Amino acid sequence: MYAVEMQGITKQFGNVLANNNVHFCLEKQEIHALLGENGAGKTTLMRILYGLYRADASEIFIDGQKVEVNSPKQAIQAGVGMVTQHFTLVPTLTVAENIVLGYHNKATVSKNEIEASVKEASEKYGIHVDPASLVRQLSVGERQRVEILKALYRNARILIMDEPTAVLVPQEVDVLFESLLRLVKSGLSVIFISHKLNEVMAVCDRITVLRDGRVTGTVRKEDTTQQQLANMMVGRETFGINRQGTRDTGQVIYSVKDLSVINPQGLKVLKEVTFDVHAGEILGVAGVSGNGQSELTEVLTGLLKPTSGSVTLDGKDLTHAEPAEISNAGVGRTPEDRHEGSIGDLTVAENLALEELDKFTHNGMLDNARILENAKKYIAEFQIKASPNDRLRTLSGGNMQKVILARALCRRPRVVIASQPTRGLDVGATEYVRKKLLSERDRGAGVLLLSEDLDEILSLSDRIAVIYEGCIRGIIPAAEATAEKLGLMMAGAC
Repeated sequence: MYAVEMQGITKQFGNVLANNNVHFCLEKQEIHALLGENGAGKTTLMRILYGLYRADASEIFIDGQKVEVNSPKQAIQAGVGMVTQHFTLVPTLTVAENIVLGYHNKATVSKNEIEASVKEASEKYGIHVDPASLVRQLSVGERQRVEILKALYRNARILIMDEPTAVLVPQEVDVLFESLLRLVKSGLSVIFISHKLNEVMAVCDRITVLRDGRVTGTVRKEDTTQQQLANMMVGRETFGINRQGTRDTGQVIYSVKDLSVINPQGLKVLKEVTFDVHAGEILGVAGVSGNGQSELTEVLTGLLKPTSGSVTLDGKDLTHAEPAEISNAGVGRTPEDRHEGSIGDLTVAENLALEELDKFTHNGMLDNARILENAKKYIAEFQIKASPNDRLRTLSGGNMQKVILARALCRRPRVVIASQPTRGLDVGATEYVRKKLLSERDRGAGVLLLSEDLDEILSLSDRIAVIYEGCIRGIIPAAEATAEKLGLMMAGAC
């Protein structure tokens, strides 16, 4: 008897067949990975299991019993919990209040009682959070842990986990994996969605791969390799970026000195941040989400003014410059959130021209013919699967990121500021973006890579800076870095 058995799952959105006669089985007390590129259908499949979508055709069995799952409430009652990438927490409530919200049927509940109950669950599952803390005061990483604990607190026997390690340092990942393995031994069954093949191979028992809405295979971990899984996902075995060893770099071209920022609440979110970027190098900035990376990106791209300190490019002061001035000075920027760095209702061609409108303006009017030719050029060069007149919001995450990357790199910038450049991308798009950043480095540009993906930092960087609570804890050559060493620095332990 399976914990979950999904048979003949078919779901169509307009002309797009998201799931095409999918069969998926989760054994009891196993961790089962679900892999696939963006648009492969894995999220749709899990939303059907959790009651967020209704399939056009389906049969779902939980613990051998056929069930109708038409809402998350029904899924929870059937023992299914889901931790999504997008938080569903109320910022103004405490951790304990969020976890019990909608779960207790009592008219009133004691604050001390629920906090004690949540603390007990926290210790039981090894997911440490403060029950009395307000969610709005938590870092992104802490909020993720609250989401995981909320699902477990509700006695889920089947847990869907969507990229659960994205905001955790290596030591926290190890603790999470230990907790999952312990919970599985006590009866839990887990569906583990991850784009990190090394994680899948470390913790999962079986792996199901989706491509274009179909299952390309289900394999046991011991019977496959990362290369074979990549082939099942994207149709080829060559996958990943391997470091080329120590490289010679050029002179310092970009300098950040004693940069500090005080937020509207009076908190110092950046504290005397100092680093240099050389020509022909990638300086990676590693850190758990919520430790100042967003504020640093906003300052360096002109969206936030620093309280003190300086930023210079080739000796030119850009400390208080506006975004357009920073771009014109030779800085290419990819924003942390690709949706905020683009306009979804404009076309691909219009988005590609956004930062150079003066170049495409004649007598006060936009030259649409030149905008179209510019788009055709970069669609071909950056392998964007779209037409110039497609609305940007209709593109996949990977193709949207390619549009933003093309816009940032088309002027051959002196420095590239790449913030979370592959967040949420599938393996094919991730590899493409990483190779583009390496190409920029190889032509002599300086690249500042801010990423919460430690594998990405270790794969691409020549030097690595670690940010913790708004401070740079240290900068080390990538050749001397290990996940364990960086993890301790990221957690403030050294």
